[in-house]
Amino acid sequence: MNDDTRPIHPVWLRATHWLNALAVVILVMSGWRIYNAAPLFDFKFAKAITLGGWLGGAIQWHFAAMWLLAANGLVYLLCNVATWRLVRKFFPLSPRAIVADLLAALRGHLSHADPRQYNAVQRAAYLFVIADAVLLVLSGLVLWKSVQFPLLRELLGGYETARRVHFFAMAALVAFVMVHLAMVALVPRTLLAMIRGR
Repeated sequence: MNDDTRPIHPVWLRATHWLNALAVVILVMSGWRIYNAAPLFDFKFAKAITLGGWLGGAIQWHFAAMWLLAANGLVYLLCNVATWRLVRKFFPLSPRAIVADLLAALRGHLSHADPRQYNAVQRAAYLFVIADAVLLVLSGLVLWKSVQFPLLRELLGGYETARRVHFFAMAALVAFVMVHLAMVALVPRTLLAMIRGR
Protein backbone atom coordinates (compact mmCIF):
# COMPACT_ATOMS: atom_id res chain seq x y z
CA MET A 1 0.00 0.00 0.00
CA ASN A 2 1.56 3.35 -0.95
CA ASP A 3 1.66 6.34 1.39
CA ASP A 4 -1.22 8.12 -0.38
CA THR A 5 -3.76 5.35 0.27
CA ARG A 6 -2.55 4.25 3.69
CA PRO A 7 -4.70 5.69 6.51
CA ILE A 8 -3.14 8.59 8.39
CA HIS A 9 -4.57 7.18 11.62
CA PRO A 10 -5.44 3.47 11.92
CA VAL A 11 -8.86 2.44 13.25
CA TRP A 12 -7.51 1.43 16.68
CA LEU A 13 -5.90 4.86 17.11
CA ARG A 14 -9.06 6.74 16.18
CA ALA A 15 -11.22 4.58 18.45
CA THR A 16 -8.93 4.94 21.47
CA HIS A 17 -8.50 8.67 20.80
CA TRP A 18 -12.24 9.35 20.92
CA LEU A 19 -12.82 7.07 23.93
CA ASN A 20 -9.98 8.82 25.76
CA ALA A 21 -11.50 12.19 24.86
CA LEU A 22 -14.87 11.11 26.26
CA ALA A 23 -13.26 9.77 29.44
CA VAL A 24 -11.25 12.97 29.94
CA VAL A 25 -14.31 15.21 29.57
CA ILE A 26 -16.24 13.14 32.14
CA LEU A 27 -13.27 12.94 34.50
CA VAL A 28 -12.58 16.67 34.39
CA MET A 29 -16.20 17.75 34.84
CA SER A 30 -16.91 15.25 37.63
CA GLY A 31 -13.51 16.01 39.17
CA TRP A 32 -14.39 19.70 39.35
CA ARG A 33 -17.58 18.78 41.22
CA ILE A 34 -15.56 16.61 43.64
CA TYR A 35 -13.06 19.46 44.07
CA ASN A 36 -15.92 21.85 44.94
CA ALA A 37 -16.89 19.61 47.89
CA ALA A 38 -13.46 20.15 49.50
CA PRO A 39 -11.57 22.90 47.63
CA LEU A 40 -7.79 23.05 47.79
CA PHE A 41 -7.72 26.76 46.94
CA ASP A 42 -9.91 29.85 47.37
CA PHE A 43 -12.13 29.21 44.38
CA LYS A 44 -14.75 26.80 43.14
CA PHE A 45 -15.76 25.74 39.65
CA ALA A 46 -19.13 26.94 38.36
CA LYS A 47 -21.76 24.24 38.81
CA ALA A 48 -22.73 24.58 35.14
CA ILE A 49 -19.40 23.06 34.05
CA THR A 50 -19.42 20.23 36.59
CA LEU A 51 -20.95 16.79 36.34
CA GLY A 52 -22.73 14.64 38.89
CA GLY A 53 -25.08 17.09 40.59
CA TRP A 54 -23.89 16.16 44.06
CA LEU A 55 -20.72 14.65 45.53
CA GLY A 56 -21.90 11.03 45.39
CA GLY A 57 -23.06 11.38 41.79
CA ALA A 58 -19.81 13.05 40.77
CA ILE A 59 -17.78 10.26 42.37
CA GLN A 60 -19.79 7.64 40.48
CA TRP A 61 -19.19 9.43 37.16
CA HIS A 62 -15.51 9.85 38.07
CA PHE A 63 -14.98 6.17 38.86
CA ALA A 64 -16.81 5.02 35.72
CA ALA A 65 -14.67 7.28 33.52
CA MET A 66 -11.55 6.31 35.49
CA TRP A 67 -11.97 2.67 34.43
CA LEU A 68 -12.64 3.71 30.84
CA LEU A 69 -9.50 5.87 30.73
CA ALA A 70 -7.33 3.23 32.42
CA ALA A 71 -8.49 0.35 30.19
CA ASN A 72 -8.62 2.35 26.97
CA GLY A 73 -5.34 4.13 27.75
CA LEU A 74 -3.67 0.77 28.28
CA VAL A 75 -4.98 -0.47 24.91
CA TYR A 76 -3.70 2.75 23.31
CA LEU A 77 -0.22 2.30 24.80
CA LEU A 78 -0.01 -1.41 23.99
CA CYS A 79 -1.07 -0.83 20.38
CA ASN A 80 1.44 2.00 20.02
CA VAL A 81 4.23 -0.19 21.37
CA ALA A 82 3.21 -3.35 19.48
CA THR A 83 3.02 -1.55 16.11
CA TRP A 84 6.21 0.44 16.78
CA ARG A 85 4.15 3.59 16.24
CA LEU A 86 5.44 5.04 19.51
CA VAL A 87 9.03 4.89 18.29
CA ARG A 88 8.28 5.89 14.66
CA LYS A 89 6.04 8.87 15.44
CA PHE A 90 7.59 10.34 18.59
CA PHE A 91 11.33 9.71 18.33
CA PRO A 92 13.96 10.96 17.93
CA LEU A 93 13.23 14.06 19.96
CA SER A 94 15.67 16.66 21.21
CA PRO A 95 15.34 19.94 23.12
CA ARG A 96 16.99 21.73 20.18
CA ALA A 97 14.33 20.42 17.76
CA ILE A 98 11.53 21.39 20.14
CA VAL A 99 12.85 24.96 20.47
CA ALA A 100 13.41 25.28 16.70
CA ASP A 101 9.88 24.07 15.87
CA LEU A 102 8.33 26.19 18.61
CA LEU A 103 10.05 29.32 17.27
CA ALA A 104 8.97 28.43 13.73
CA ALA A 105 5.38 27.96 14.93
CA LEU A 106 5.39 31.33 16.72
CA ARG A 107 6.58 32.99 13.50
CA GLY A 108 3.93 31.14 11.47
CA HIS A 109 6.56 29.20 9.50
CA LEU A 110 5.87 25.67 10.76
CA SER A 111 4.65 23.50 7.90
CA HIS A 112 1.60 21.25 8.25
CA ALA A 113 1.86 19.88 4.71
CA ASP A 114 2.13 16.23 5.77
CA PRO A 115 -0.27 15.27 8.57
CA ARG A 116 1.48 11.88 8.83
CA GLN A 117 4.53 13.58 10.32
CA TYR A 118 4.51 15.17 13.78
CA ASN A 119 6.79 18.13 14.40
CA ALA A 120 8.97 18.19 17.52
CA VAL A 121 6.50 20.31 19.50
CA GLN A 122 3.69 17.85 18.75
CA ARG A 123 5.90 14.92 19.70
CA ALA A 124 6.81 16.54 22.99
CA ALA A 125 3.19 17.51 23.72
CA TYR A 126 1.86 14.01 23.03
CA LEU A 127 4.58 12.36 25.13
CA PHE A 128 3.87 14.89 27.89
CA VAL A 129 0.14 14.12 27.92
CA ILE A 130 0.85 10.37 28.10
CA ALA A 131 3.12 10.94 31.12
CA ASP A 132 0.58 13.34 32.64
CA ALA A 133 -2.20 10.74 32.28
CA VAL A 134 -0.02 8.18 34.05
CA LEU A 135 0.56 10.69 36.88
CA LEU A 136 -3.19 11.34 37.06
CA VAL A 137 -3.89 7.61 37.37
CA LEU A 138 -1.21 7.08 40.04
CA SER A 139 -2.26 10.07 42.14
CA GLY A 140 -5.89 9.07 41.63
CA LEU A 141 -5.14 5.63 43.03
CA VAL A 142 -3.76 7.26 46.17
CA LEU A 143 -6.90 9.39 46.56
CA TRP A 144 -9.17 6.41 45.93
CA LYS A 145 -7.37 3.67 47.90
CA SER A 146 -4.83 5.45 50.07
CA VAL A 147 -4.53 2.62 52.63
CA GLN A 148 -4.10 -0.03 49.92
CA PHE A 149 -1.28 1.88 48.21
CA PRO A 150 0.90 3.13 51.10
CA LEU A 151 4.17 3.09 49.14
CA LEU A 152 2.64 5.03 46.27
CA ARG A 153 1.10 7.47 48.77
CA GLU A 154 4.49 8.07 50.39
CA LEU A 155 6.24 8.41 47.01
CA LEU A 156 3.75 11.16 46.15
CA GLY A 157 4.42 12.94 49.46
CA GLY A 158 1.34 11.82 51.39
CA TYR A 159 -2.39 12.08 50.80
CA GLU A 160 -2.67 15.88 50.79
CA THR A 161 0.28 16.26 48.44
CA ALA A 162 -1.26 13.61 46.18
CA ARG A 163 -4.42 15.76 46.03
CA ARG A 164 -2.34 18.69 44.81
CA VAL A 165 -0.43 16.53 42.33
CA HIS A 166 -3.77 15.25 41.00
CA PHE A 167 -5.16 18.78 40.73
CA PHE A 168 -2.16 20.21 38.90
CA ALA A 169 -1.90 17.16 36.61
CA MET A 170 -5.58 17.72 35.77
CA ALA A 171 -4.89 21.41 35.11
CA ALA A 172 -2.03 20.44 32.79
CA LEU A 173 -4.32 18.03 30.95
CA VAL A 174 -6.98 20.71 30.52
CA ALA A 175 -4.31 23.12 29.22
CA PHE A 176 -3.15 20.48 26.74
CA VAL A 177 -6.72 19.92 25.55
CA MET A 178 -7.28 23.67 25.06
CA VAL A 179 -4.08 24.02 23.00
CA HIS A 180 -4.93 20.83 21.10
CA LEU A 181 -8.38 22.18 20.20
CA ALA A 182 -6.89 25.52 19.16
CA MET A 183 -4.45 23.73 16.84
CA VAL A 184 -7.28 21.65 15.37
CA ALA A 185 -9.18 24.89 14.70
CA LEU A 186 -6.12 26.28 12.89
CA VAL A 187 -5.60 23.09 10.84
CA PRO A 188 -9.12 21.60 10.54
CA ARG A 189 -8.13 18.77 8.21
CA THR A 190 -6.50 17.09 11.21
CA LEU A 191 -9.99 16.63 12.66
CA LEU A 192 -11.17 14.97 9.47
CA ALA A 193 -8.17 12.66 9.56
CA MET A 194 -9.00 11.66 13.13
CA ILE A 195 -12.61 10.95 12.12
CA ARG A 196 -12.14 9.30 8.71
CA GLY A 197 -8.54 8.14 9.01
CA ARG A 198 -7.58 9.81 5.73
